[in-house]
Amino acid sequence: MKTIKEKFYERIDSQFGVFYLIAVLTLWMKTYLVQVTQFDLGVQGILQQFLLLLNPLGSALLLLGLAWLFKGRGRYTALMILYFLSSFLLFANVMYYRFFNDFITLPTLFQTQNFGDVSGSILTLIKPYDFLFFLDFVLFLVLLLTKRIKVEKGAVRRRAAVSFMGMGLAISGLNLVLAEADRPQLLTRGFDRNYIVKYLGMYNYTVYDAVQSTRASAQRVLADSNDITEVVNFTSSNHAMPNPEYFGKAEGMNVILIHLESIQEFLIDYELNGEEVTPFLNSLTEDKNMMYFDNFFHQTAQGKTSDAEFILSNSLYGLPQGSAFTMKGTNTYQAAPAILGQEGYTSAVFHPNTGSFWNRNEIYKSFGYDRFFDASSYEMDPEHLADYGLMDKPFFEQSIPNLESLPEPFYAKFISVTHHYPFSMDQDETTIEPHTTGDKSVDNYFQTARYADEALEQFFDYLKESGLYDNSMIIMYGDHYGISQNHDVAMEKVLEKEVTPFVSKAELQRVPFFIRVPGMEGGIRHTYGGQIDILPTILHLLGKESKDYIQFGTDLLSEEHDEVVPFRNGDFVSPTITAIDEKFYDSETGLPLEEERLNEAKRYHEAVQYKLELSDRVVNGDLLRFHTPDDFEPVDRSEYDYNLDLENQD
Repeated sequence: MKTIKEKFYERIDSQFGVFYLIAVLTLWMKTYLVQVTQFDLGVQGILQQFLLLLNPLGSALLLLGLAWLFKGRGRYTALMILYFLSSFLLFANVMYYRFFNDFITLPTLFQTQNFGDVSGSILTLIKPYDFLFFLDFVLFLVLLLTKRIKVEKGAVRRRAAVSFMGMGLAISGLNLVLAEADRPQLLTRGFDRNYIVKYLGMYNYTVYDAVQSTRASAQRVLADSNDITEVVNFTSSNHAMPNPEYFGKAEGMNVILIHLESIQEFLIDYELNGEEVTPFLNSLTEDKNMMYFDNFFHQTAQGKTSDAEFILSNSLYGLPQGSAFTMKGTNTYQAAPAILGQEGYTSAVFHPNTGSFWNRNEIYKSFGYDRFFDASSYEMDPEHLADYGLMDKPFFEQSIPNLESLPEPFYAKFISVTHHYPFSMDQDETTIEPHTTGDKSVDNYFQTARYADEALEQFFDYLKESGLYDNSMIIMYGDHYGISQNHDVAMEKVLEKEVTPFVSKAELQRVPFFIRVPGMEGGIRHTYGGQIDILPTILHLLGKESKDYIQFGTDLLSEEHDEVVPFRNGDFVSPTITAIDEKFYDSETGLPLEEERLNEAKRYHEAVQYKLELSDRVVNGDLLRFHTPDDFEPVDRSEYDYNLDLENQD
C-alpha cells in the first residue's frame, strides 16, 4: 500500500513536481520581498497589499511552468534557466530603479550602445546584499549537481502540468479582476509603469511592456495620411499667438543653447555652509537682459538627456517607453535646426562623448544639424575625463575654435557632462565642500554643480570678449533631475523640510530656464512652463511664426500660453492644481484639493492624457511625413556626414 508521501509524489509527477513547487514558492517570496523593499510603489489599503502579495505567485506558476513542456533532464535544465532569467530580470529592474526611479522597458534593452558609457554609474548602484538575488539559484544548482535532487528521466504527467498551469492562469486572472476593480481600465489608461507593477507584478508588467512596445512599432506600418488630421486640428486650435512685445526681438541673432546637465532649480541661490553653490548662475538671474523662469519643469522620461533634447528640438513629447533618439532616429522631423537652416542658420552640436551615445550621430541627421562635434573632435586627456566624457572646463575651451568656424548666424548647442550621476570628481578639482547628508550621491552633487557653474562663467567670459554675447540669444535649460526620489530622505536635510510626494514628484522636478536677448528687458518670470514650450518661444523671438508646425508646446511669452505642464507619466503641474499619482493637490499649499475643485482637476487630467496620446501618435506613426508646412523643405538625411567635421580638422 502506497504511503501518503508516495501518493503526493505521484500526483505531482514525483521529484520534479516537488522541485518545481519549491522553486515557485521561493521565486514568489523573493519577488514579493523585492517589490516591497526595493520599489516605492505607493501601495495603499488592504486590497493593494493583497495584490502585491498575490501577483508574483501566478507569474511564478506560469513562468516556471514552461519547464513542464520539456522531457527528462531537459525539464530540470529549463527550470533552472527560467529561474535564473526571472532572478536576473528582478535584479536588473532593481538596478535600473535605483538610478532612474523607473522600470526597464523593452526599448531600453536595445540601447546597448550606451552600456559602455554608463558602466561606471552602474557600479555605484550595487549594494553589498545584492548577491542574495542569486543565492537561491546557486543553492538549487548545488543540490542538482550533488544529486541531492534526483533527476528523473520519465515522461511528464500531463495532468500535473495542466493542473499547475491552470492554477497559475486562475490566480493571474483573479489578480487582473481585482486590479481592474480597484483601478478601472488599468491596461488602457495612463502612462505610469508604477501602477502596472503595483497591481500586476514585475513579470506581468514585462509581458505588458512587450505588447505595448510591439504595438508602438507597428503604428508606423499601419499609419496613413488621414492620421495626421486630428493632430493638425489640435495643434492649430491650441496655438498661442506671439506676443507683439517680444516677437522678432532676437531676429537675425545667433542662438546659443546650453544644456545644464542634471541642474535642478533648487540650486539657484542655495547656500551650503554659508557659500553659494552656483554663484554665477545666481548672478545671471539679476542680469538686466536675462529672463529667468522659476516655475519651469523638465518633462523627460526614460530617455532623460536625450528626451530633453528631443522635446526642445521638436516640441514633441518623448516616448513613454525607451528613448525616441534610439527607437525613432530615422523618422521625419521638423526640428529647430532644419527650420532655422532654411532661414539661413548654420547648426551644430558640441558634446564631449561618443557620437553613438543615445544614437546622436543618426538622429541629428533627421533633425537637420549641419555639424556634430563629438568626442573625436576633442583632446580626450585622461586627466580631464569625467564618467561621460571630457570635463566641462576643457570642453568649453576646446569648443571655441569650432564655434568660431561656424558661419553666422548659427544655432549652436552645448551639452556638458561633468555634473552627471554619480557626481564624482577629483577632490583636487573641487572648490566647495560636499554636503553632509550621509548620502554620497547627494553630498557630491553640490561639488560637481559648483564646477559646472565655474565652467559656465569661463565660457561666458569668452562670449563677452569675442563679441558674441552682444549678438546672440542665449538659452540655458536644465535637462532633468539629478537627484531622484530614491534620495528623498537625504533631500529632507538639504531642503530642511519634509519631502512629501508633492515636493518630490512636483516641486523638485523644476529645472532652471534662462533666456537672454541683448536689448530685451529681463527679470524673474513666474510663468509655468516646460521643455515642450522652448521651441515655439525661440521661433517667435527670432520672428518666425510657428503656427504651421506640429508643436505641442506654446510660447512662454505669449498671453495665450498654456500653463498646464504635463509630465510624461500623465501627471501635471499648473499654477493652481497639481496631479501626482492620480491625486490632486493645491499647487500653492501642496495640500489635497478640495472636493469642489475635483471636476476642474479631472478636466485638466483628461486634456493632458489626450495631448500625450496625440504626440505619441505622431512619433510612433512617423506622421510628420504626411504633413509639410508650405515654407519648409523636408530633411534629406543623406546630405549629412559628420565624419567630415573630423576630417576638416585634420
